[in-house]
Amino acid sequence: MEKGRLVEFKHKGEPHLALADRPEGKKNWVLVDQQGQSYTIHPRQIIYEVPGGPYEQSELTGFISEAEGYIDPDNLEIAWELLTELEESATPTSLAQLLFSDQSPPLCYAAHRLLSEDKLYFKQKGDHYEPRPQSQIEELQLKNERESARQEEKEGFFNRAKEILSGEKIDWEKSDRPRLEIIERYALQGDESSQKAAAQEILAALEQDKSPEAAFKLLVNLSIWDEHENLALRRRQIPTQFPKEVEATVEQVIENPPVDESDRTDLTHLKVYTVDDESTREIDDGLSCETLANGRQKLWIHIADPTRWLVPDDILDTEARRRCTTVYLPTGTIPMFPFALAAGPMSLVQGKTCCALSFGILLTEDGEVEEYSIQPSTIKPTYRLTYEDVDEMLELGIEAEQELMAIAAQAKQRLSWRKAQGAITIQLPESSIKVDSDAITIEMIEASAARDMVAEMMILTGEVAARYGEANQLPLPYRGQPQPELPPEEELMQLEAGWVRDSAIRRCMTRSEMGLTPVRHATLGLDRYSQATSPIRRYTDLISHFQIKAHLRGADLPFSESEMSEMIMSAGSAAYDGVQVERQTKKYWAIEYLRRAEAANPGQSWDVQMVRWLREHEKLGLIIFEDLGLEMVMRFDRNVAVGERLQVSVSYADPREEMIRFREVLTVVEGDAVEATAEPED
Repeated sequence: MEKGRLVEFKHKGEPHLALADRPEGKKNWVLVDQQGQSYTIHPRQIIYEVPGGPYEQSELTGFISEAEGYIDPDNLEIAWELLTELEESATPTSLAQLLFSDQSPPLCYAAHRLLSEDKLYFKQKGDHYEPRPQSQIEELQLKNERESARQEEKEGFFNRAKEILSGEKIDWEKSDRPRLEIIERYALQGDESSQKAAAQEILAALEQDKSPEAAFKLLVNLSIWDEHENLALRRRQIPTQFPKEVEATVEQVIENPPVDESDRTDLTHLKVYTVDDESTREIDDGLSCETLANGRQKLWIHIADPTRWLVPDDILDTEARRRCTTVYLPTGTIPMFPFALAAGPMSLVQGKTCCALSFGILLTEDGEVEEYSIQPSTIKPTYRLTYEDVDEMLELGIEAEQELMAIAAQAKQRLSWRKAQGAITIQLPESSIKVDSDAITIEMIEASAARDMVAEMMILTGEVAARYGEANQLPLPYRGQPQPELPPEEELMQLEAGWVRDSAIRRCMTRSEMGLTPVRHATLGLDRYSQATSPIRRYTDLISHFQIKAHLRGADLPFSESEMSEMIMSAGSAAYDGVQVERQTKKYWAIEYLRRAEAANPGQSWDVQMVRWLREHEKLGLIIFEDLGLEMVMRFDRNVAVGERLQVSVSYADPREEMIRFREVLTVVEGDAVEATAEPED
């Protein structure tokens, strides 16, 4: 290196020209650019030495200006074509001669810049630059085009996002979806998201915080998600829409049903009652009572026969198997089958001839099954009733509906018989939470004769289905439950009857299990049980129908034991996901309901009962809202007796965090309010 030598080096990633001014230490040199700025560099940092010189600082501005006038990347294609034809490589000096017919230092430097910054036509090898093959150039051009398109998509996404955040109404492009999904996954999974870094980069670019909560808020502000977006539903990845091919198949099946292979019994002469909530759309069971010639009364339980419209492993069956269950949420129902089919030809619709799987049953005087038969049938539902309708009819004892009275009477016999067999009954409150147009309603579902009647008939059907499967060695989804270890009778009797006692019993209950072998179901008091009453809403019930109907007509069973075992395991997992989503969604809207009530009427009090301790040493107890039937966990700051009734008001509620705090409203004169923290029970 000599003083006055003009060299190029990189400064902050950009090429920089400067003059060698003086040595610094043994190897370094101090360089000075055209603005007089000094840089200390090692000779290894030098990229290019301009020929000629020595130069003065006063020459730098003119030198750079002259060189930049020749730095036109379009010239490289011409040079590449010529050098490829000649099979020669290039140097800055030779390229200057080829392009400019001149080898002056400014033009050599311009040629150096063209070659060193080129990423397409030439590849550096030592001091020379070799022309790339045509195929490699085409590949690089395609890569550059794709990168350019990606960059354009990225810029377009951020521009659209910023416009929407500023209040503009902009339509998203299809190319925006991947980036939105990255933010969604981060909002759902938080630090567990595999694309956390990418999500945080997007958030930072949009000047947002980098937390999962900020990601959620961004999606709401971008109108991608609703303020009350169901994150539990998204985390479990439960599909909310049916594929187009499934919808198309439904139309085809309704117009051209598959061949009905069943020899159906005509039961259209029977009076059939269907009993459900008013909002129920999938009507999958009906009840009849037939008086035989000998005066005995025969129960008929008709279960909707969706297999009439399916073929095992067809597209509709496969989709139902993927979903495994209908999910009931306060905001609406996510069905196992499209409603056009589930609430249409699959359902037992009043006044229409419907296909069913009918269970004819004779009970002994004490309620035990004496005889039964199962047969595919056609029925014509007579009445579409609600539970309230049936309760009123039973209370009035309407003579014209003696069949209904007989069904209710036999249901009571059945319950008594099951209790004698060890059945355990629990009557804890159940709430119905509905959200319609953002309005929340909560109603406590009261126990009633109508609900008990329908429940007993469904349990009876499950016992008969299991009896048939056991007698004929059919692989069915049998459900059982181990015997729970209940507290001693004297201990239970010391507890207040009702919610308090039933809550203590529920705490001891074991989880039911499903398998291919009949086992005892302790809670129901049955030695064998198989659910078969909701084939439109539960896939395990549907495959029971497939199996039973095939056996009835003497055909091969559609599913082997190994296939049944696999489907039961899969259905169990899906059913668990569905239950968790239902529970978490109801929890969310219950807290939101209480939050809104407090906001509308600050200090509003609620009557609750403390039904049992969860961790008494921490004063953590379970309370039930007497008017709403909601169960929540509450930590007390005073001693509370199990069964004690008290009043609470809401002091804080955040449904997204599943957090709610209560302030106890004390009736003691001059008593201070007691702060308590409560969260819904898991």
